[in-house]
Amino acid sequence: MRKNKLAVTLVLAATLLAGCNPTYNWRDYSSPEAPYRVMFPAKPASHTRSVDLNGVKVEMTMTAAEVEGVMFAVGTGVAEDAAGAQAAVDAMKTAMLRNIGATVQRESASAASSGDPASARKSIDIDATGTGNGGPMQLTGHFESRGKRFYQVIVLGKAKAVPPEQSEQFMKSFTLL
Repeated sequence: MRKNKLAVTLVLAATLLAGCNPTYNWRDYSSPEAPYRVMFPAKPASHTRSVDLNGVKVEMTMTAAEVEGVMFAVGTGVAEDAAGAQAAVDAMKTAMLRNIGATVQRESASAASSGDPASARKSIDIDATGTGNGGPMQLTGHFESRGKRFYQVIVLGKAKAVPPEQSEQFMKSFTLL
């Protein structure tokens, strides 16, 4: 009887300790470069580099975290004007789809302008499947422009490795400030 209590106690202690080290360790992140907040599932890293978005060269900062082979990332940059930022949204979406030879499963888009170029907005949301890294890939993406600034919010990983609830939590946590 005493051995059973000890075994149960050890199993409970192991379960509690495992609960203290979750695979997804969500943390709030506010960008120092751009006005957004998001919850990352692990400690993110950032880097900035020049990218070519359909003939327009811009500096883009990518902040990302990877958990079990699934990438959670936010990219942002500034175009010369609102029209350039809107074009960047299309270019980023096209590049992401091309990277994995994707087929779009779902896409929705919206645009708004009040006549003031600084308030021009465009957004595109997609779910897509493709191939990469030796197998089927799944991409969930949100591409948005606000004035001259543009954003790319993605979850990308092997199709069976992307937990829908984790992807949804990341995507819904993205907020422009």
